[in-house]
Amino acid sequence: MTQIAKPAAGRNADSLPLPEGIAPLRVRWDQLGAIEMVHLLALPVLLPAMFSWPAVIACIVCTPLFGILGINLCYHRLLTHRSLRVPRWLESTFVTIALCSLEGTPVSWVATHRLHHSHTDERPDPHSPLVTFFWAHMGWLIYRNPGMRTREVYAKYARDLLGDPFYYWIEKHPLSMVIIYLLQLGAFFGVTWGLALAVGHSMDQALTLGLSVCVWAVFLRSVLVWHITWSVNSLTHLFGYQNFETGENSRNNWLVGLIAMGEGWHNNHHHDAASATVQMRWWEIDLTYYVIKLLQWVGLATDVVQPRAKPTGRRRRACSSPRRRPPRRPRSARRCRKPSDRAVRALTVAVNSTN
Repeated sequence: MTQIAKPAAGRNADSLPLPEGIAPLRVRWDQLGAIEMVHLLALPVLLPAMFSWPAVIACIVCTPLFGILGINLCYHRLLTHRSLRVPRWLESTFVTIALCSLEGTPVSWVATHRLHHSHTDERPDPHSPLVTFFWAHMGWLIYRNPGMRTREVYAKYARDLLGDPFYYWIEKHPLSMVIIYLLQLGAFFGVTWGLALAVGHSMDQALTLGLSVCVWAVFLRSVLVWHITWSVNSLTHLFGYQNFETGENSRNNWLVGLIAMGEGWHNNHHHDAASATVQMRWWEIDLTYYVIKLLQWVGLATDVVQPRAKPTGRRRRACSSPRRRPPRRPRSARRCRKPSDRAVRALTVAVNSTN
């Protein structure tokens, strides 16, 4: 990985250098190894022995389920942008679902995304495609970035989560994410194996079916959720149209909008990041928001933040809202104690020791 020869300045530049401090040989081998391993474990879907309709159906169901509830709704709109509030037990459930996709801990995910919004398509942006497409899609995950996962970044962009003992514990024990991933693997296999035996399959058939479901509904599903999420970082800052002039390169991309359950309407999101919906025109379908509305309808979601304005025929400037923004909702009923600088420093040392 090398830097662009002629780095351009400004948010609308055609190219950017790598974030400061990135070096080609400073690879996060643990991260790279995990990504490669899950991709390799998903390859048996190509084997006829690993094909079964229950496994395919499980993959089709679980990919949007884990993507919407875990990443889109929980990590993104609930934790990062505080676009809604849910009961504590439901929030913890959503976090557990998110951890099953191995996209990082809540604190690291939230801090990274808030940093992205603060420096979109500028050099400190962790994953701008103005560096390269590969960098934005997955390269940023496998190189050590001294501008991320530091005490200063965590204190600035994720202090609210670090004040919560639940998220603080997860960040101090990152292996808990791996344990949860393995537990879900065992659950998928065990439930499938047991059901297969219960309906009269032989032991060998039950084992094969259990392995098939693991390959399709866990490993392939993880790969799909990863690349769908990563496509928001890469494709939606390169291809598409803009409803709003946001001063950077965010775009609305119909393909990513569909496969990412609404997250691909990225220019709408950058215009009004706190809004619970990114659907600004009738065809910009936002399935994640429909789930939020369902939760609101049954009384499980409150303080759902509505968008500031709909786009007109012309692109709007990001600040040209015809009405004032409603006041920010209060913090959740659970009062998070802000961690001291000493606590943030101790956590950062523990996290960096695992990098």
